[in-house]
Amino acid sequence: MGYLLLAGAIAAEVGATTAMKYSEGFSRLWPSLLTLLGYVVSFTLLAQTLRTLSIGTAYAIWAGVGTAAIAAIGVMFMGEGLTVVKVAGIALIIVGVVVLNLGGAH
Repeated sequence: MGYLLLAGAIAAEVGATTAMKYSEGFSRLWPSLLTLLGYVVSFTLLAQTLRTLSIGTAYAIWAGVGTAAIAAIGVMFMGEGLTVVKVAGIALIIVGVVVLNLGGAH
């Protein structure tokens, strides 16, 4: 159940961050409200996740997967460039989360 809650927290955070891009510095009402709602949902689900997962593991997965997802959204939908350095950075994030989990951090 902890990983399901964590997946929801990640999805809400990614949605909130995407909405933040469209809020234009919080000058547009609806994207700004979606940003606020998304982060409230994300932090609430992350807090519930911490009942069953260790904080180091949960936060590493939340931050790492969220970062990789936002980078992918930027490339696929917002016209951001994809460089070798960006791909390497995302790969290192994913490897770091996997190593943390394999190392018994939970």
